[in-house]
Amino acid sequence: MLVFAKNKSIKHKIDSLKKGTSIGFVPTMGALHKGHLSLVQRAKQENDIVVVSIFVNPTQFDKKEDLINYPKTIDQDLKLLKLMNCDIVFTPSAEEIYQNKIKSQLFEFDGLENQMEGKHRTGHFNGVGTIVKRLFEIVTPKNAYFGEKDFQQLQIIRKLVEKFQMPIKIIGCEIFREDDGLAMSSRNTRLTNKHRNAAPFIYKILKQAKIQFGTKNALNVVQWVENEFKNNPLLELEYFEIANEGTLHSIKNKKPKQKYRAFIAVFAGKIRLIDNISL
Repeated sequence: MLVFAKNKSIKHKIDSLKKGTSIGFVPTMGALHKGHLSLVQRAKQENDIVVVSIFVNPTQFDKKEDLINYPKTIDQDLKLLKLMNCDIVFTPSAEEIYQNKIKSQLFEFDGLENQMEGKHRTGHFNGVGTIVKRLFEIVTPKNAYFGEKDFQQLQIIRKLVEKFQMPIKIIGCEIFREDDGLAMSSRNTRLTNKHRNAAPFIYKILKQAKIQFGTKNALNVVQWVENEFKNNPLLELEYFEIANEGTLHSIKNKKPKQKYRAFIAVFAGKIRLIDNISL
């Protein structure tokens, strides 16, 4: 397994590969868990070479304290990737990625960026767009793998590739869950014991909302979810929305031949957790 920290070094290695070598790319912010490793495993199955990046991107954090507190476990991450037979790991500094100034570009994603997470995290998707575009330019993958836990981000990255006409296939992978249903996240390690025990309630509610969506309209389901969280003293609901998968616009009533998904953000103490489920 090769580890590079400089743009020029990894580009030189990638340029040296035989023509036609397929590169599968898994961008991460480190603190790797089984969900990340499942992406690496799929990339290994579908590509000749797998590249994983580990970079905590400062421009996608709207709160400085979240950036400071984000778990950093680089040594453990590298051990896990080596066990997965990952080929190349890219671990740049912020200065290396951003060169002169650590600042986001401004993007338009046809309104996808204004929904849900965009309403609650100012500038977040400009930061995501900036770093993913830059990493794609450096790594030049054929395929890139992202988890569906961040489904809005996944759709935005698909839009990014479309708008900039990048020859990259974006592959969404199923949410990887703990045995009790909690969506795996690097943030889970920061939960207190009581909040960790309470957190599976989120997925339980999503599954029940999916059942209700079969017979009720979206507004009724949203109201039911909001009431359920009012009765839970350990979890604070930030939002629950039912949206069209393509536009990410919230809906009131469902229409035939449309794909819908329920999205949720919850505070478990100070830790913000997101999840979603296909309807």
